[in-house]
Amino acid sequence: MDKIKIGVIGGSGFYKMEGVKIIGEKEINTPFGKPSDKYIIGEIEGKKVAFLSRHSRGHRILPSEINYRANIYGFKMLGVERIISVSAVGSLKEEIRPLDMVIVDQFFDRTTKRESSFFGEGIVAHISFAEPTCPKMREIIYKTVKEMGLRVHEKGTYINMEGPQFSTKAESNTYRKLGFDIIGMTNGTEAKLAREAEICYSTIALVTDYDCWKDEEEDVTVEMVINNLNNNVKNAQSVLKKVIPLIPEERDDNCSCKNALKYSIITGREYVTDDMIKKLEPIIGKYFKEEIK
Repeated sequence: MDKIKIGVIGGSGFYKMEGVKIIGEKEINTPFGKPSDKYIIGEIEGKKVAFLSRHSRGHRILPSEINYRANIYGFKMLGVERIISVSAVGSLKEEIRPLDMVIVDQFFDRTTKRESSFFGEGIVAHISFAEPTCPKMREIIYKTVKEMGLRVHEKGTYINMEGPQFSTKAESNTYRKLGFDIIGMTNGTEAKLAREAEICYSTIALVTDYDCWKDEEEDVTVEMVINNLNNNVKNAQSVLKKVIPLIPEERDDNCSCKNALKYSIITGREYVTDDMIKKLEPIIGKYFKEEIK
């Protein structure tokens, strides 16, 4: 199969892509286990896309149970260079209203139960993560959504909570005082792994509710989240159909996402075993060309 350079991750309520020519499905096994689901391979205006349902079709996987490493590694095996992640979030600010979209530029990670690195077990890497989402991708997505006349925020800080429970009022009000914009349970971990895999990562956050801080609003419930998300999913699918054809075929050589590992692998070459290289070959192979046997 030819390399598929664009990946899409669908979150709560977003289990398939509408209006896309479906080519087939691909089941992938990785050194980190199985991804959440099969990758659906489709085509939009001649560009191939790999779609993955983050929680699996039928929504059977909790945020903390998602095999994030397998999901991102699977995209890397397919040749994906850019990922657009669509995710339901709660708003922590009055001006970010339910049914708005936020093109996330920052994350604050409060999770404790996730495997959020491909490295360890004898090989160490420390990536730069000051700018966790790809600025070029953000620009394309924001301009497209704006031109479509949809309510969108160009930037926003996403606090990644563990879940699966929603916030207490004390937590929600604390996050507001700290200046965070939106809250969710998944995308911070994806962003870390995508950067390690040298994949450009971007998030389209779909606001479903005001979390629970807004006293005059009903406390967040699953029914509220799903009802609002269903209203927003159609917009998100329309955005993707417009955005994907606009993504350049090749990435610039100065793309920081593309070369994230260039100076990040700290372990001395003499200590990196053949087994380590083979396990991470799609991710680190280009830096160990001579050592792969």
